[in-house]
Amino acid sequence: MSVPAPSGQTPTGPTPTGQTPSGQTPSDRTGPGGAPRGTVRPGGGTPEPAVVASDGGRSRFPLDTVYQAARMYYLEDATQSEIAARLGVSRPTVSRLVSEARRAGLVRIEVVDPFQDETVGLAERLRVALGLQAVYVTAVTHAATLGVDLAEPVAAAVEAMRLVPGDAVLVSSGSTVHAIAHGAVPPMPGVQLVPTVGGQADPNQWFQTNEITRAAAERSGAIPAFLFAQALPSEALRASLDEDPAFQHVVGLWSRAKGAVLGIGAPVAMRDAMARGLPVDDAVFDRATGDVCLNFTGPDGEPIEFPGSDRMVRTSREVLAAVPHAVGVAVGAVKVPSIISAVRGRLVNELVTDAATARALLDALD
Repeated sequence: MSVPAPSGQTPTGPTPTGQTPSGQTPSDRTGPGGAPRGTVRPGGGTPEPAVVASDGGRSRFPLDTVYQAARMYYLEDATQSEIAARLGVSRPTVSRLVSEARRAGLVRIEVVDPFQDETVGLAERLRVALGLQAVYVTAVTHAATLGVDLAEPVAAAVEAMRLVPGDAVLVSSGSTVHAIAHGAVPPMPGVQLVPTVGGQADPNQWFQTNEITRAAAERSGAIPAFLFAQALPSEALRASLDEDPAFQHVVGLWSRAKGAVLGIGAPVAMRDAMARGLPVDDAVFDRATGDVCLNFTGPDGEPIEFPGSDRMVRTSREVLAAVPHAVGVAVGAVKVPSIISAVRGRLVNELVTDAATARALLDALD
């Protein structure tokens, strides 16, 4: 499709793809700030001149000029210098025009996942092997970027919940869910996010459940609920919680949750930290393969109880088993027995993980 030239100007031919004209600078071949080139969404024929609104207010660039600059840059592979000459503007203006096109939604950039076919196949094999409702696999994860790396599969899992305003989604504690809550959380406008365990004054940020819930709500447009209790309160405090209307409100949200995003804890013997107040020196924890919402389990998903576990502020196994979309989130070889235990214990019915962990799980299940 041809691009109409501004009145009084004659368009020059585009630079052939893969060729670099003499004297061209690197910025001629990349977008503003080094951004990759993408695709231009045509406006259908010749756009009418209009003023484009930008993030900072109204732009002085007509829409047809923005469209022509974007089309030449992204579809014709023209350099910024060529576009400047053809439009009769400076190179800095071309850079601003291209940026404006992206802000106005005229350009969409797609990054193709080269591992997509493999991850889809792994997800289906793992779903069948574990007997889960759904498995979402991302290609790779890194501890420093875990929240961003898991954003796409978590978003897919949340989308499958088909949430509407007023629905409740449970949010656990743990390092992985903490990374997700402070990373890229999918939109959930009007949904209630509900912490699953106590941990109001825990010194470790991974177990500060109210803060994790608040951060996730802030990024997703959801409504946070808060749980003002320790993970393992005293007998007297636990008795008072059972009479507290605010606490009972949260318990009520647990029972009607439509979905949950749940970290799966590693074997206790492999952990660097535990929630405050747990009797970590008790020998019973030597058998704990992992936990979901402080529901500790053995290799076959059997519950592991300990002195005081009846006072724990946690979403029970029975409640988790009734959640329609209980999405466990875990990565790393150390989590393989924990994931298997959580599935066997019916604490999760869906899974988000990475390709390396998925392969390790399949090997362990063979």
